[in-house]
Amino acid sequence: MELELKGRTITSTVEAEDGLTILDHAIKHKVDWSYSCTRGTCARCRCLIVEGADLLDEVTDAEWDRLEPEEFEQGYRLGCQAVITGTEGKIIAINKTYF
Repeated sequence: MELELKGRTITSTVEAEDGLTILDHAIKHKVDWSYSCTRGTCARCRCLIVEGADLLDEVTDAEWDRLEPEEFEQGYRLGCQAVITGTEGKIIAINKTYF
């Protein structure tokens, strides 16, 4: 499965690995993705899932605590919480931090 990561200045298309998060992939492939904590408390890794949201695991409690319902409706997730679960398709994620 293909995963396109759009960081602050770097865009990279990589082979997605089942069970890893969007943030795991960004770190592994050296995409300049904003993050601080990697566990869902800072929300710096917030990203917009443009395509392939159905290929990600369910929204976590940490995401419900940090994001607003309308953000989920718009396609936002926390990169550190969005675990890839699909095997076929394409995911496009854009790092969209608050600051």
